[in-house]
Amino acid sequence: MNEAVKRGLFEAYGIELEYVIVDRDELSVRSQADRVLQALNWADGDEVPTDDFPSDSSSGLCTWSNELALHVIELKITDPITNLVRLPSQFENAVRAIDPVLEKMGLRLLPTSMHPWMKPATEAKLWPHECHEIYEQYHKIFNCHSHGWANVQSVHLNLPFDGDEQFAKLHAAVRLVLPLLPALAASSPIVDSQISGWHSTRMKMYMSHCDRVPELMGPVIPEPLYDEASYRREIFGPIAKAIAPLDPQQTMECDFLNARGAIARFDRGSIEIRVMDVQEYPAADVSICAAVVAVLRALTQQKWSDLESQKQIPSERLRMLLTACSKTAEHTVIRDQEFLRHFGITAGSIRCGDLWQHLVQTLRSEDSALDSLMAPLKIILDHGTLSTRILKRLGESFSHDELQDAYDQVADCMQQWQPLIP
Repeated sequence: MNEAVKRGLFEAYGIELEYVIVDRDELSVRSQADRVLQALNWADGDEVPTDDFPSDSSSGLCTWSNELALHVIELKITDPITNLVRLPSQFENAVRAIDPVLEKMGLRLLPTSMHPWMKPATEAKLWPHECHEIYEQYHKIFNCHSHGWANVQSVHLNLPFDGDEQFAKLHAAVRLVLPLLPALAASSPIVDSQISGWHSTRMKMYMSHCDRVPELMGPVIPEPLYDEASYRREIFGPIAKAIAPLDPQQTMECDFLNARGAIARFDRGSIEIRVMDVQEYPAADVSICAAVVAVLRALTQQKWSDLESQKQIPSERLRMLLTACSKTAEHTVIRDQEFLRHFGITAGSIRCGDLWQHLVQTLRSEDSALDSLMAPLKIILDHGTLSTRILKRLGESFSHDELQDAYDQVADCMQQWQPLIP
């Protein structure tokens, strides 16, 4: 969503997916994103040069790029796309193109949003090339050798708006949907080789990773603000004040420090949603994004409730639901009747997985993209989140070899372009 071209509601989409680079046999973390990106740019050569490390490699609609941690690589849409149905095949082409490069280096990509046995304190390395000074400043302030910074792979969904009126509609809808997303997307039940007790352990880590400067995260669910001036005053203002004494060289830009579960990017006219875990293959991520888009569109069209009532639910109340859903995913029971009325639910309570079943079935006939992209979503609705399916495979106790075998099967899903079936 670049600044030169402002798009209206649901006219285009941007999706970014993060993956861990691991040893092809052992699945242990390998900090070689720079070498992989370099090899992609020189894939036709016999040798990989050592004097230049690109931060991205673009091919058609997709781009591979670096992230803060040297073991993480990102796959994203090069430019916003108008039709989500086109995206799975483009992502598949990008995955097919990178795999020979990885194989030659003895590497592969590991999906899910947390590496199950990584030790960030000793294994994490920061990107040392372009923009390294920004990452080093983050590390100086927050200590990026931690799970909350170095082991949290997510999906970012970017949605456009044009002007304050559209921003208000989209922001109100996004705030309501954010707490429900782990019920579809949770994929991180294991950390430090143990069952964590959270289906989205990434969200547990994410919600506390900025604790030294809490203004960056705020209440996680963004505050009920519905115009740019108010947003800049109430969110960017406190962030700038809080970070100033910790960043005297002004290495960081205030607009990029906002770490809430959804952030407004007024420079490019978009809201970026950040609370979704990465799935076992990109088609599942796109399918989830299609469901999110369908629900957001219905909310902005005031299908079940009017805009003014959507604006009213406090962030802390929504955060409580997000925390519960991050912990128990589709099994979470929602008893907030006022919240449920915004989604057309009149019952006193509903299981979150059943709420998504209802929403998808209600909107599928109205949304051709959702209908076309249903197959991976149906696996989630019928068999549970990826987190649930991983736990079913592992059982209550497991050895390291059994854990490695389970995640090897998850990695195979990405190469074979198929879902993990329990």
